[in-house]
Amino acid sequence: MRDDGIRGYLRGRLPVLAVLGAWSVLEAGQTFLVGFALAKSLDWGFLRGRQGVGLLWLALAAGSVPIGAYGTARVFRALAALVEPLRDLLVETVVRRGVRTAVRGGWGARDPDTRVVSRLTHQVEIARDAFGGLVLVLRSFVFTAIGALAGMCALAPVTLLIVLPPLAAGIALFVAALRPLARRQHRYLAADEALADELGTLAAGLRDITACGAEDSMAELADARTEAVLRAERTLARWGVARAAALAVGGQLPVVLLLVGAPWLLSTHRITAGALLGALTYLTQSLQPALQNLVHTLSAAGTRLGVVISRITGPPGTAAPDGGPTAVKGTSGPTGTERALGAAAAARATEPGAEGGPGEPEFDARGTASGPRTGGGPAEPALRFDRVSFGYGPGAQPVVRDLDLTVGPREHLVVVGPSGIGKSTVVGLAAGLLRPDRGRVVVAGRPALVPQEAYVFSGTVADNLRYLRPAAADRTVLAAAAEVGAGDLVAALGGLGAPVEPGELSAGERQLLALARTYLSPAPLVLLDEATCHLDPAAEAVAESAFARRPGGTLVVVAHRISSARRADRILVLDGTHAVSGTHEDLPARSPLYRDLVGSWSAVGTPAVTGGRDLTPSPPPARS
Repeated sequence: MRDDGIRGYLRGRLPVLAVLGAWSVLEAGQTFLVGFALAKSLDWGFLRGRQGVGLLWLALAAGSVPIGAYGTARVFRALAALVEPLRDLLVETVVRRGVRTAVRGGWGARDPDTRVVSRLTHQVEIARDAFGGLVLVLRSFVFTAIGALAGMCALAPVTLLIVLPPLAAGIALFVAALRPLARRQHRYLAADEALADELGTLAAGLRDITACGAEDSMAELADARTEAVLRAERTLARWGVARAAALAVGGQLPVVLLLVGAPWLLSTHRITAGALLGALTYLTQSLQPALQNLVHTLSAAGTRLGVVISRITGPPGTAAPDGGPTAVKGTSGPTGTERALGAAAAARATEPGAEGGPGEPEFDARGTASGPRTGGGPAEPALRFDRVSFGYGPGAQPVVRDLDLTVGPREHLVVVGPSGIGKSTVVGLAAGLLRPDRGRVVVAGRPALVPQEAYVFSGTVADNLRYLRPAAADRTVLAAAAEVGAGDLVAALGGLGAPVEPGELSAGERQLLALARTYLSPAPLVLLDEATCHLDPAAEAVAESAFARRPGGTLVVVAHRISSARRADRILVLDGTHAVSGTHEDLPARSPLYRDLVGSWSAVGTPAVTGGRDLTPSPPPARS
């Protein structure tokens, strides 16, 4: 419906257009009578001392106003018969092209396509309102111009020689600039949407940005996107001058020429004062407002209509005019933020000692983890907190107070505590996302953090899994996925080369991909901040067990199930005043809070000794 489709739609509704035209004749008649009656009231009435005649002509002009208003009201009623079928057609198009195909493989557990929801609830209404506004303004300009020019011809045909050339020149200038102006408007909208899309991706990946050390490259990328929007906006503003020039030439220049030429018209062509006043009335009260509405509506509503129609009826990812960026992300590849993060990850992976550093699992010929690469020197703690305190903001109550903690190489630590007590704060400090107010955090190597809301980007399955280890072989990638329980998901998606669209994955599927990516990474310390909360207990056990036996790696888990705590080498209990660490067996006697937590967890499901059962209410608790 973008070009011939609109024309075809209008051709199919010629009777409705005829009705609109018929009622618009009354509006044209009102325009004609107002200027004509005003001229005659002056020439035949007031200038001749015949006050009654002058008042009768003014009464005729006033009487034409309700007639024109009645015609306008009937136009609005007929307009519904033209606009509402277009809305229905667009809704049908969205349903056919969007809702029925938004989710690959059926309506299972996958998330709905939010673009389809936007098109149904917002964009269709924009198209409906824009189309109705365009029809009204175009119709009004045509019939107002007919009435005004007919009135000038009836009063003094010579005035058309002064009015028509600049009016036609102004309209021609606007028409010539309309298509370039629309392209610049499209380009500006696309650049603005691309900036918003990129910033949204950047915000969602803040933890990954910090973990990859990509702050500078992200800032450069954001600057580049902002500069693109600024350039597009400046270009649009320059082309906006053409719109102002069209209004000046077509609407204001005729008035100036008519006033300048008044002595010549009155003396040479002997037109009457009333005819001159009528011509000025037609220009200032009819043609100027109609032309201004036409220019502004076509520039704004016309552009919006074109953008929305292309979004609704065009294929996903259709490029903007002149090859500008698209507003809808497809599966063709990652965004600029995602590509930059991948480059930062690749750079990090090629740092000296990265591929052979502690914690990188090796795989044998079958792709099974076989053991760590060993290095010389004594083993150092993987993570150490030295009297660390942290609060969110100056003067705020500390969330973490004087915490001492040492996590040894290959140790499996679980952090538990009530919601909001500071569990995520601890892993944030360990990951380097937060800086302690006092004390020191020491990490042996760069850690990898997997948050509750897993970060997956548009691209292929392999792109996502190799995110932190770009040079990994296919068999190594597949083995890592199988270790954490994501092998079936990779196969279901179509293998490593299959495209990934994050919005089409469930929260649990995104978590599995993020876990496989992190397992494959060379990070010696892995931090799982409720990173398995969307998995069932069996899948969670597979993933955590895989990380616990990951060669050379250390694991810290923010737990939300008692089974996670039972699998740990050691448990850190946070209660807001001090921390207690120990094993699942000895902590109930040493920590009343842990005893209460175990009791509440066990009360939800089976006894704690069974393990493997989801012992937390649904949905999973919010991150602390």
